[in-house]
Amino acid sequence: MMPLPHFRWLFSLLFSSSTFLLSAQQLCDGCSTFLGAVTRGDTSQKALSLVFTGDSFAEGGDNILKALDQYQVKASFFLTGNFYRNPDFSDLIRRLKKQGHYLGAHSDRHLLYCDWTDRDSLLVTKAEFLEDLRQNYREMNRFGIRKKAAPYYLPPFEWYNARISEWTRQEGLQLINYTPGTRSHADYTPLQDKNYRSTEVIVNSIYDYEATHANGLNGFILLMHIGAGPDRPDPLHERMGELLQRLSDQGYQIVPLRKLLR
Repeated sequence: MMPLPHFRWLFSLLFSSSTFLLSAQQLCDGCSTFLGAVTRGDTSQKALSLVFTGDSFAEGGDNILKALDQYQVKASFFLTGNFYRNPDFSDLIRRLKKQGHYLGAHSDRHLLYCDWTDRDSLLVTKAEFLEDLRQNYREMNRFGIRKKAAPYYLPPFEWYNARISEWTRQEGLQLINYTPGTRSHADYTPLQDKNYRSTEVIVNSIYDYEATHANGLNGFILLMHIGAGPDRPDPLHERMGELLQRLSDQGYQIVPLRKLLR
């Protein structure tokens, strides 16, 4: 017979897993998940969300804000504690908040949570993960961004495993990640990087996916970066207006993340 403490542990695990599954179902009936993170909204709806991450660079902020304002689009910005602490970015953060965009967490110090070649091999302890995450929210709090208003968490490097998802859920947050299929997330790569993809390749990957897949970009969480640094010769943010116009012409609603996932 199983000892009582072990029984309680098993019951707790099963209960928490069931609660998490129920929570995921409440996000939206058609949401897709991977290892506990929501990666796509309802593919039956012609709607998508734009998500931007930021850590060290923000040179695309002005162009992105201008295009979003022109097309009356609300986006989500997941920023590290490094970003929130940087005095050079303070005015931009305040503008993002004032214009009604979602401001969220992307870890405090942009940690790599697990090995690139062995996803199940954690590189952080639970205590390190929690302290780093909570510090990110403390930095957000300085701008009046409360945790309850920012329930979605996008992991650094967009790389995580099931344990990270579990720890995130235990903090009362929902892990999210980008929808795979396009090259949009490669817009940070500098020219000398082996993974460099030109903006032309990136933009065409978005258009090609939309044209060749049955559900197009329905439910997409389309991830880009608010800055790539000085070593990228062709920043994607310079074509943001074109991208928004194309999506509009194709009949897509670009909606806030909260609306996409509900």
